[in-house]
Amino acid sequence: MRIELATDPGAPQHPNEDYASVALPASGQGGVLVLLDGVTPPPFDVGCAHGVPWYTARLGGALLELSASYRDMTLTEALSAAISRTAEVHRSTCDLSHAHTPQATVVAVRWSPETVEYLVLSDSVLLVEHPDGVVRAVLDTRLDELPPAVRDLREAVRALPRGSAERAAAGREYAAAVEALRNAEGGFFTAAADPAVAARAVTGSLPRAEVRALTALSDGASRWVEVFREGSWADCLAVVRKEGPQALVDRVRALEAADPEGARFPRGKSRDDATAVLVEP
Repeated sequence: MRIELATDPGAPQHPNEDYASVALPASGQGGVLVLLDGVTPPPFDVGCAHGVPWYTARLGGALLELSASYRDMTLTEALSAAISRTAEVHRSTCDLSHAHTPQATVVAVRWSPETVEYLVLSDSVLLVEHPDGVVRAVLDTRLDELPPAVRDLREAVRALPRGSAERAAAGREYAAAVEALRNAEGGFFTAAADPAVAARAVTGSLPRAEVRALTALSDGASRWVEVFREGSWADCLAVVRKEGPQALVDRVRALEAADPEGARFPRGKSRDDATAVLVEP
C-alpha cells in the first residue's frame, strides 16, 4: 500500500484551513481517507470564537474516527454524526445559526478487501483510477451550476478594472449572491452545523478490484486542472503518482506566481490552501 500527502497554506501568515488524514485499521484490512477544505469566512464577526482551522480539525478528526472504527455506519451516517459531535462542542459558546459559522467541503473514502465507498460534498475532488488506466473524477458540481443571474454578476466583476471601487462593490454583490445559495435549496452545500447536510453529498461504492489508485484534492490543488487547464484529471493523477502530491502543489504555486493578479486565469484567491492525497490501496 502506498500513501502520500502534501498540504501547503495559501498564505504563510495565515493558518492552513485544509485538513487531511488517513487511517489504517490494526487488522490491515482496508483504510479511510478524509480531506476537508475549510470555507474562508468574510472579515467580520461570524458568530464563532474558534475559527475555521479549529473546525476542520475537529470535524475531520471525528469523521476519520467514526469512519474507521464504526464500519457498520455508512459514510453519510458518519459525516452526519461527526457534524453533530463537532457542533455540540461549541454550541454553548457560539452562534451556530450564523450564515458564516465555520464550514468545510468534504471528501471521504473507505476501502476494504471487497469495496471502496466514497463521499464528496462541495468542490473538493476525488479521482479514481481503474485498473485499465481510466480515471474518473467524482465531483459535486452544484457550486459550478449557479443560476445565470449569479454567473452574470461574476462576469461583471471580472470586466471591471482591478483595484477600482466599482469592482470592489460588484464583488461584494456577487459574494452575497453566492452566499445566499449556500446550504439552500437550489444552491450548493457544505458541512457546517446541520447534520442533515450529509444526505446532500455525492456518494457511491465500487468493487475493490476496480480501483487501482485514489487521489483527493482540495480546490487549491485541483485548480491545476479546473483553473489553469494544464491537463486532464488523468494527467493530474499521473503527476501525483509519478512525482508525488508535493509536485502537484509546487506546480500550482508556480502557475499562481506567474499570474498573481488573476488577469489571465481569474480566480477568487490568487493563492489558496492546497492539499493532495494519494492512496494506492
